[in-house]
Amino acid sequence: MKCLVAVLVCVVLAEGLVRIPLRKHKSMREVLREKGIELPYQDPALKYQPNEFAGSAYMYINNYADTTYYGAITIGTPPQSFEVLFDTGSSNLWVNSIYCNTQACDTHKKFNPQQSSTFSGTRQSFYLPYGAGSLYGVFGYDTVNVGGIVINNQEVGLSTDEPGQTFAVVKFDGILGLSYPAISAGGQTPVMDNMMSQNLLGTNIFAFYLSRGGQQGSVLSFGGVDENLFRGQIHWTPVTSETFWQIGVQGFQINGQETGWCSQGCQSIVDTGTSTLTAPGQFLGDLMQEIGAQQSQYGMYMVDCSQVNNLPTLTFVISGVSFPLPPSAYISQHGYNDCVVGITPTYLPPRDGEPSLDLWRRVPQRVLLRL
Repeated sequence: MKCLVAVLVCVVLAEGLVRIPLRKHKSMREVLREKGIELPYQDPALKYQPNEFAGSAYMYINNYADTTYYGAITIGTPPQSFEVLFDTGSSNLWVNSIYCNTQACDTHKKFNPQQSSTFSGTRQSFYLPYGAGSLYGVFGYDTVNVGGIVINNQEVGLSTDEPGQTFAVVKFDGILGLSYPAISAGGQTPVMDNMMSQNLLGTNIFAFYLSRGGQQGSVLSFGGVDENLFRGQIHWTPVTSETFWQIGVQGFQINGQETGWCSQGCQSIVDTGTSTLTAPGQFLGDLMQEIGAQQSQYGMYMVDCSQVNNLPTLTFVISGVSFPLPPSAYISQHGYNDCVVGITPTYLPPRDGEPSLDLWRRVPQRVLLRL
């Protein structure tokens, strides 16, 4: 079993490791497909638009249709428990609340601030547009417990309106953002930054380990790296922008052959809230031709499952180190003989005139990638 371990580092200190088990659920897309509803393609890179960095109470969140790994936190005194998506592609913490009575809220746990002795409210509202709908809410402050790490006076977004059915079918009750303050809606302080400022971590590190094939053992660790979850050498690469977890890519290869797409350097994103790889639209046609994929009416690229073992290996060169992705890492099976390529096009203009290959995104000082 090969698994991706991504470690996002702010400042390295010492010791102390807290593990939050992550549970794998059916994705929003899978649940809707079982109901006979096929979600159309949406550009997952829309949430990386530069105008989202202004710190306003507005943030675009998208492509949670395919996310499946969630973990538990508690909010308030006494604690109220919620399943949240730990998302390195956003910075805010929000959960469903009793202020919201739409179908999406009524099918999930709701935070009740009236039952928390440590809650303090604000009049600041926020708006989160996402794909086929939107979410409205207000900010408050309360005690948040993440795997035994108790954060005092943490900003929490409380939903007041979730129109549509987009969030009605997902299993998470909210989202805990792990990106930088620069992209936080309302200029609020992210959970990780409060952990650091309140000296709650022996080492200011968090790390994801995501198992595959339905196996148990996925985990998010705070305060260090669990050395039992990987073998071999750790490779570090610097972040290039303190917005998302953004890193540089020096090369992209197909079956060991350099494409030249990143000859001038590419910027990529490490994002646990975006489950697919994305590639610029101008390169996608050539890439899918190499893979032998055909586009479906819903915008997804499909291959014959019987041919998966014959598909090419894709390799990213990061800080001089090659990270190969075999077909099993970018193909998922939907149905008996339908396999989907986990690579989608993005049509955002490249930053600074450079091409971009988006992986997953965020940004403090260093990122560790291990396959």
